[in-house]
Amino acid sequence: MDFSHYKNISFTRQGRILTVTLDRPATLNAMDQAMHEETSRLFYDVAMDRESEVIILTGAGRAFSAGGDIAGMQEMLDNPALFDISITEAKKVIFGILDCEKPIICKMNGDAVGLGATMALFCDVIFAADHARIGDPHVRVGLSAGDGGGVIWPQLIGFARAKEYLMTGDLIGAKEAAAMGLINHAVPAAELDAKVEAFARRLESGALKSIRWTKVSINVALKQLAHTMMDTCMAYEALSNRTNDHVEAVKAFSEKRRPVFNGT
Repeated sequence: MDFSHYKNISFTRQGRILTVTLDRPATLNAMDQAMHEETSRLFYDVAMDRESEVIILTGAGRAFSAGGDIAGMQEMLDNPALFDISITEAKKVIFGILDCEKPIICKMNGDAVGLGATMALFCDVIFAADHARIGDPHVRVGLSAGDGGGVIWPQLIGFARAKEYLMTGDLIGAKEAAAMGLINHAVPAAELDAKVEAFARRLESGALKSIRWTKVSINVALKQLAHTMMDTCMAYEALSNRTNDHVEAVKAFSEKRRPVFNGT
């Protein structure tokens, strides 16, 4: 597979292991429109790559992904048709991860926020640097947590905890996230690369068809759930994109102040 057409995502190979890197480090790998579009087709292309059997997903620089790009949010407020496009793309991101039969290991090198957190949590096994944080603060910018967080968080930590974190947008440290089962492992940052590589090598040297089909079998229930929920989740996020609170949040960010919400 030729990945040269990707501008915001980079690719490296070690044997049959393909490392996919979200590559906008100057913006903490935040998702602008171009990167969002690329991510929507990423996992379909990865699935068709004949040279790889195991995928590692990580971020360049000091973050995994800061989630939504505020400038992009303003553009979608100015042109709501862009948000309609993003709905289709967001669903493809989630369905693409779930449909990819190859095991996907998340190497969470830094904070994973919003869509970044959702992508990390839909991976099959998640290793995080112990200084990293994870969270879905859609509500803090006046948006409903629509791009898959509402699907995956309850499956990992139960409904009560999931609702607490999705309704507050609080970030969780990697060690606490591992302790509650949200991620698999929190390891010292200096050991992260070696731990992930060792696990990837273990899978690469395993019975790959059996590993793939085990993943596929487990993902049946998740795929059913995602296809049941995503249209509703994205519809509510689209509605929240038109609220006064979201407008206020975007404006407050540009003015470097805390938003003042009024519930409308």
